[in-house]
Amino acid sequence: MEGDVEMDVADNSTSKEAELDDMNARLKEMEDEAAALREMQAKVEKEMSSAQDSATAAASQTNKEEVDARSVFVGNVDYSCTPEEVQQHFQACGTVNRVTIRTDKFGQPKGYAYVEFLEVEAVQEALLLNESELHGRQLKVTAKRTNVPGMKQFRGRRPNPYMGLRARGAYMPSPFMYSPYGYGKVPRFRAPMRYNPYY
Repeated sequence: MEGDVEMDVADNSTSKEAELDDMNARLKEMEDEAAALREMQAKVEKEMSSAQDSATAAASQTNKEEVDARSVFVGNVDYSCTPEEVQQHFQACGTVNRVTIRTDKFGQPKGYAYVEFLEVEAVQEALLLNESELHGRQLKVTAKRTNVPGMKQFRGRRPNPYMGLRARGAYMPSPFMYSPYGYGKVPRFRAPMRYNPYY
């Protein structure tokens, strides 16, 4: 009778251990699946965001090109000139949508402006106003070019005008064929004595 009870307890404990092992194995499988799902979801989100970024970048680039096709660059603008005066100067060419006078970080005008029209045809009319006068200065009017991102012009390294070009001269032997102090010896100079009245 006691042997049967011991056998039942032993069988019961081994079956519980087996169930625990099964549950642990299933739990580990579920955790692995959840990790794989999270990884896949992050990958898909990353791909979608990069696709959206490239699409918005392409759309903004085409929009910028379209706006630049309707704009002109105006150089040699007087510093006291206001956007309203520039707009009135180009009013005869077509409907002016926007006038931008560029300024530096202190708010001072840089001396050039961009004029954006509603119609593309107005750009050709505006180009005819090249070398016209505004505030006593001849304006330089050209079609606005679109800057392509990542296409910066490469400039070679320019020589510094304050540093002379150091040309390598021919090898000149030292005036002493052999050191007057002997091989490996360095002349030692004494530090000058300073006057010290309290010494």
